Amino acid sequence: MSGLIIKLSPKERILINGAVIENGDRRSRMTIMTPAANILRLRDAIHPEDAKTPVRRVCYAVQLVLTGDTKVEDARLPLLRNIEELSQIFVDLDSRRHLDAASSALVKEDHYHCLKALRSLLPREDRLLATRV
Repeated sequence: MSGLIIKLSPKERILINGAVIENGDRRSRMTIMTPAANILRLRDAIHPEDAKTPVRRVCYAVQLVLTGDTKVEDARLPLLRNIEELSQIFVDLDSRRHLDAASSALVKEDHYHCLKALRSLLPREDRLLATRV
């Protein structure tokens, strides 16, 4: 079992099972061996008031699962529906690849990688919304 490897910058904060942990003065690397641990880098966190776009709303919903604020079984079906809706907007092959990765991770209950795949769509969403203005 390899676990989830997290590399932290100096003073970077991370949320693990509800506890905020701050790294020391040096870069560090840790391996999370517990498969069901709820983990979120606080620098990657989306605040509720920032979840105003379709991708950010889905990312925020996954984030709530990672923090343990939403039960996995309650979030699974709505998240799969939301990712399907996003696939109707993001039709290019690369975006589809990220959405497929997000769906696969979600089915495997790998919410960290689901969020990672969805976050890769944020710059594209920003560009799409900027051209609409």
